Parts: sequence; C-alpha cells; structure tokens
Amino acid sequence: MPPHVQRLRRQLDELLDSLGETARACGPTAAALHSFDGYRLKLPFHMVVLRGHNLQRVGHHIHTTTVLPPLDCEAVDGTRVTSPTRTLIDLASTATAEQLTMALDGALRDLATTEEFLHRRIVELRGRGRYGVPLLMGVIEGIEVTRGAHSWLEREFLRLIHAANVPLPMPQQVMGKRNGKLIRVDFHFPDTRLIVEVLGYRHHRTKLQMQIDAERVNRLTLAGYLVLQFTYDHVVTTPDWVAEQVAAALSLSRAA
Repeated sequence: MPPHVQRLRRQLDELLDSLGETARACGPTAAALHSFDGYRLKLPFHMVVLRGHNLQRVGHHIHTTTVLPPLDCEAVDGTRVTSPTRTLIDLASTATAEQLTMALDGALRDLATTEEFLHRRIVELRGRGRYGVPLLMGVIEGIEVTRGAHSWLEREFLRLIHAANVPLPMPQQVMGKRNGKLIRVDFHFPDTRLIVEVLGYRHHRTKLQMQIDAERVNRLTLAGYLVLQFTYDHVVTTPDWVAEQVAAALSLSRAA
C-alpha cells in the first residue's frame, strides 16, 4: 500500500473511531475501500452514522441513516465500511450513470455482490429515502442489454417457476400485431392460452402507458388468452404466491 494511502487509511480510522463504533465509511469512500472500478481513496471522506446523532467533522461528509443492519456492514483490512451491496445502493443517489455502471459491472465481475442479493436489498431499502434507486435499476438494465441477456426479473421468474415444478414457459413470444407492430409478450406457456407479463421496477404507469397496456391485454383476452401480470415486488418478495397463481392459471387454461 503506497504511503499516502496508508496515511489516508489511518486518518479515516481515527475519524470513524471518533464518531462511535456504529460509524462506517460509505459512498465514494466505501467504494474506494472495496476497490470498485473508478474509485480511489481521497479526501473528503464519506461516513455514515445512525440518525439521531448530530455529529460533524469539518471538511468531511457525515451522512445519517435510520437503518444499518449487520448484513450491510463489513470491515476492509480493519476499517469499518458499508457492504459492497449497500455501497452500490447508496452511490446511486450521487453518482452519474457512467460511474455507477463501472462500479456495478466491476462489483458483479469480482463477486463482491450478486444480482439476486442486490435486488432483494433494493426492495428492502428503497422505501427509506433511496432516491437513486431508479438510476441503479436503469444501470442494471443497461448492463443486461450490453450482455445480450434477458432481464434479471425474467430470469428470476423462470427460476421460481422451475423451483415450483411448474412447466417452463417460452420467453419473448410474438402473439400478433397492433397497429402494424408485433405484440411481444414476456412469457407464453406452450400448448396453453396462458400468457405472463412481469413488470419491471422502472415500469412507469403513465396515462398513455396504462392505455396502451389495457388495449394490449384486452386484445389478447379477446383472442382467447389468459393474461397474468406480476410486479417486480411480487417476483422478488412473494415468489411462492406467484408460482401458485401460475399453477392455478395453467389448470384453468388447460380446462378451457
């Protein structure tokens, strides 16, 4: 470790000790400690403490949070720091899309986090003032596109269906046309009339989008299809219920 980095680490450890045992390096400082691509340890430091502690350190950024559970806390060579997953979620409120993409891609590459754990923490934390979550979801989707992969949400739906011993559907199926454009659905179960759509976290229900979706579902329904829709939260937090709904719909579809 270069001498100037050693000095910065000592300074950071001293500051954390002065803030109390629950204080952690966070944000860009934590990203540097986790060796995220694009980040290096530098002043000013970013640190987080539990809300209710009015603490300040001149020249540094002291953030507050209402929740900092053990699974969001780690140590890097003895320095208290937020976990890689929590650090990525926190970075989303201040980083640019380019910075966040570089950090996320490197973290996944280096196995600092996993897609599944990241999504579950996003669901658990997004209701606590995590204003950058839509940006983070956009970055995740962008990385998936560049890799030529289906979305994590689609892959997770297939995983939970397989785990429930339900026959697997065919993804991204064309079921007709609307105004000269193909009607593509997320999943169609072969030899049945069942269609499933999974609505991503960034699925914004604007007036126009609601109208288009309603017309689309109506068209498929009138053509004899049974259409189920599941939200991001459904798939992430209630997978057993999703599988049960699909199994019940398959029974109805076959009976029809």
